[in-house]
Amino acid sequence: MLATLSPVQQIVDRCTELFEDLDFKSVKEWKAAAPGRKAIGYMPVYVPRELIHAAGMLPVGILGGGDALEVIQGDAYYQSYICRIPRSTIELGLTGRLDCMDGMLFPSICDVIRNLSGMWQILFKDKYVRYIDVPQNYIDSIGGNFYIQEMEILREDLGKLRGAPITDAELNASIAVYNDNRAAISELYAYRAQKPWQAPTSEVYLLLRAGMVLPPEEHTQLVRDYIKATDVEPRPKRDNARVVINGSFCEQPPLALIKSIEMSGCYIVDDDFMLVTRWLLDEVPANAKPLEELSKAFLHRSATTAAKYDATREEKGMFLLKQVKTRGAEGVVFAAPSFCDPALLERPMLQDVMAQHKIPYTAFKYAENTGQMAPIREQSGTFADSIKLWSAKQ
Repeated sequence: MLATLSPVQQIVDRCTELFEDLDFKSVKEWKAAAPGRKAIGYMPVYVPRELIHAAGMLPVGILGGGDALEVIQGDAYYQSYICRIPRSTIELGLTGRLDCMDGMLFPSICDVIRNLSGMWQILFKDKYVRYIDVPQNYIDSIGGNFYIQEMEILREDLGKLRGAPITDAELNASIAVYNDNRAAISELYAYRAQKPWQAPTSEVYLLLRAGMVLPPEEHTQLVRDYIKATDVEPRPKRDNARVVINGSFCEQPPLALIKSIEMSGCYIVDDDFMLVTRWLLDEVPANAKPLEELSKAFLHRSATTAAKYDATREEKGMFLLKQVKTRGAEGVVFAAPSFCDPALLERPMLQDVMAQHKIPYTAFKYAENTGQMAPIREQSGTFADSIKLWSAKQ
């Protein structure tokens, strides 16, 4: 007789199924459940998902094909020295896997993604496509107004797509929904930092990925169900090194890479996976002028990453340093995709800050389909051992 799966395993299995589904069956089922429903895909470093949700549409995070997709046609669109995620995203589109998307949003990440938005307009003329530009000036009257205007265009476009304007009331209601979702994920990250053996990052990551395809209300409940379930299921505690992962904000690492780092003796206590889920750092007022409040949150209360213009270069590395300090980390693992210009250009500056504050670090590169996990496991294992040996002498 088969043993009944624990609540934690049931949640993890469901998230794994969503993670492995490159045909977006859950999105198709959501659309089929009510006539006229639409889904908007986006590359999830950051887009204002509240606008999509307020239009009654499903925001869907598109993260390339991972290590389960063979890229054939996509390789014809980019040079070999370009990161893999645009090639696998093109592959998803050309093979019909993204046909259920009624539009695609491409956030301001790098020149490669900007070019991908142009390719999408050429290849998929029947779909709504927009490049989401963001301010590089952080004065409310300049960059703030610019961003409000950009969001207003998106708001009008999505209103036309659904056949009715998006009201401020609808936007404020969606802001409240995403405030709750960010709060739940903040609870999850705080719980993992406190008890990383109870919430391994290989599971936390799958929970975040589930949020790329589920309605936010459903995902919020799933996250809180996981925290409640895992907290009553004792797991072995090990003397692992506590580390922060940095550089994986766009092209995502393979799940096997995350597991390899954990198996090497590291507890991941913070990261920059799928920053769209944690981009805004606190609650956005949901009872005021919605676009103005979203703009203020982006300008003044948002995460720092290499994909976002840093107006105050003297603050470079301070966000990462705060992650290390507040999460009780003992070191940093710089894990960036090969050919990721933003991450790899910023890495030396961040490493310099870590060195100044005597925080150990190691670094490597990966691709979303990399198969060389053994060297990465050996490197992170050696790093974990050195942290324990080094800290023991202090």
